[in-house]
Amino acid sequence: MTARAADRVRYDRATAHLDAPLAIVDLDAFDANADDLVRRAGGKPIRVASKSVRCRALLERVLAKDGFAGIMSFTLAESLWLARGGFEDVLLAYPSADRAAFAELAADPKLAAAVTVMIDDPAQLRLIDEARDGGREVIRVCLELDTSLKLFGGRVRVGARRSPLHSPAQVADLARAVARRPGFKVVGIMAYEGHIAGVGDSVAGRPLRSRAVRLMQATARRELAERRGEVVRAVRAVVPDLEFVNGGGTGSVQHTAAEDAVTEIGAGSGLYVPRLFDNYTSFSGRPAALFAQPVVRRPGVGVVTVLGGGYPASGAPGSDRLPVPHLPEGLRYDPQEGPGEVQTPLLGSPADDLLIGDKVWFRHAKAGELCERFDVLQLIEGDAVTATVPTYRGEGHTFL
Repeated sequence: MTARAADRVRYDRATAHLDAPLAIVDLDAFDANADDLVRRAGGKPIRVASKSVRCRALLERVLAKDGFAGIMSFTLAESLWLARGGFEDVLLAYPSADRAAFAELAADPKLAAAVTVMIDDPAQLRLIDEARDGGREVIRVCLELDTSLKLFGGRVRVGARRSPLHSPAQVADLARAVARRPGFKVVGIMAYEGHIAGVGDSVAGRPLRSRAVRLMQATARRELAERRGEVVRAVRAVVPDLEFVNGGGTGSVQHTAAEDAVTEIGAGSGLYVPRLFDNYTSFSGRPAALFAQPVVRRPGVGVVTVLGGGYPASGAPGSDRLPVPHLPEGLRYDPQEGPGEVQTPLLGSPADDLLIGDKVWFRHAKAGELCERFDVLQLIEGDAVTATVPTYRGEGHTFL
């Protein structure tokens, strides 16, 4: 029996009393993935990206482990909710225009001490001041550096379009602008190298593209390590008591941790290890988060139909954004239909061994987005469900 087949036996046995659709997290795999992230970080703390988890019970579980410290959130409303719930170090990874939430942040000493907001433009400071509604708390801010690789004099750009701050001088200028403005304090710098941490460099069947990605990433790592160090030195000349410099992502943990300028690593997807993280040479994790759909039809030989399953992930449209049938091994989509809103036909010889009501297990393309489809996660240890915990959605929150 293969390891994957053994996993199917465990998951089917653990959830035999539960009807699909359902979602699980294999805690043995989750904990092993967490340990691997810590090993790769080489002693630097990992700030957990909440968008990749979206479950407070699992955020608490991983933050209880040595090597993890703090949360990297994705909306300001989520940040305040987490801080009110007892999380004391929340870094908002994206700028916000939520005026009501800024008013709440500026009026509450506990929230203002726990939450750090992201900026890359003086206009964001003005928006926050206009939203204060009388609140006088000092707002902790983090400056985001653009990590993109610019080649041929800037005519070619590789990397996500995020911050406009690319040079050390630009980041230092914004730090000075914050220092001149009452009610704000620069406490950190963030630089997320998505083109390194979030792009697989070993795609099956595409050796030339994979080699090109590896060459690009090697060049980008060298350029960014030098520039990030210069940025940190420039900002520390303005803000000597800078608290943290955050960088990295699941796919680049060990490379980013090796930079002296970086004090902490941001990562989250490596806990669940969705299908987009199968194509990396830098690490190999264990799939920990899966969802099951029930077989509801048997249209013919070599075909079964499961309920629903059309859960595409965000990003540029493509087949890599679709979930994949994982267990039993050997099932594939009908190319004329793909995963559907209310039903999904699956092809392959394993279909002939499936009965009405059996579960087919899938892996989502990205990590936390799966939790927007389910109210609860079934936590599995060995071959038993040991807990049922709510997702953000299950607690009544869909922040994006």
